Amino acid sequence: MARKSSNSGGFLFKSGVFAVLAGLAFWLFNHFGGKKTDTPIDEKPPIEIPDSSDKPATPVSESQVPQSILPKSSGELVEHTWFSLAYNEDHEQAEWVAYELTRTRLNENWAERPNTFRPDAAVRTESATPRDYSGSGFDKGHLCPAADMAFDATAIDETFFMSNISPQQPAFNMGIWRELEELTRDWARKFKKLYVVTGPVFSGNAQQIGFSKVSVPSGFYKVLLAPDQLKTIAFVLPNSMSDKPVMSYACNIDRVEKSTGIDFFPNILNGLNEELEASLDPEAWPVNAGRQEQRIKVWNLKRE
Repeated sequence: MARKSSNSGGFLFKSGVFAVLAGLAFWLFNHFGGKKTDTPIDEKPPIEIPDSSDKPATPVSESQVPQSILPKSSGELVEHTWFSLAYNEDHEQAEWVAYELTRTRLNENWAERPNTFRPDAAVRTESATPRDYSGSGFDKGHLCPAADMAFDATAIDETFFMSNISPQQPAFNMGIWRELEELTRDWARKFKKLYVVTGPVFSGNAQQIGFSKVSVPSGFYKVLLAPDQLKTIAFVLPNSMSDKPVMSYACNIDRVEKSTGIDFFPNILNGLNEELEASLDPEAWPVNAGRQEQRIKVWNLKRE
């Protein structure tokens, strides 16, 4: 029994020593071998990111179009980075396209025109396709012009979504419509900033083209608002070649609203500003007479 007692005592002694060593090792690990508490000189301390659960991060591709300029209509709202639109499934094109046009953006170096016409995946009901226009005799006419978005590669590329395209007579597209687009850029430089809304006008039983049955508009409108000067003007032009002055198609916003059923700038032209919808001051919107002459003598003849 004495030998058994000795063995038991030795076991207890060894267990005690092991426990002491284990405790010492644990203490050394926590103080010298565990997570470092000092930041190395060549590393910056981590940035503390605040809780943003109630304020989601803004993605790069989020729309830069002011929500206050969007019209009211029945179409499906589709928002791209630099323009927004309401897509009309019955006509397979936008009811309106809205965007901001500024002097600063127009003065940027122009990005290369991509000419990458393609369906718009953002349209829930599916947009028209480039094939719908093949052999139709109609141009794939931009509603938001590529030149208005040439300040940025993404911006100009997005204008080639088919949701931004409408069937236009070639002589109209490269004639009076081109002149109005160029005048709009002139006015944006003059006023420093414009809000622009553009879209088709339909009357009667419209011709349809392609597998998607894209309706051919009888005309097109453009509604402009210079917000800093509170100046407005609108245009309704037939979808055909014209030798008439652009200003012969100028009108007030009320007329376009009656023709389309769309409420333009409802968040801006209300209250005291509501009277601007009925106003028209052509003198505030100067026209380049040389450009009109070029349209009649060159642009119209090229596309007859």
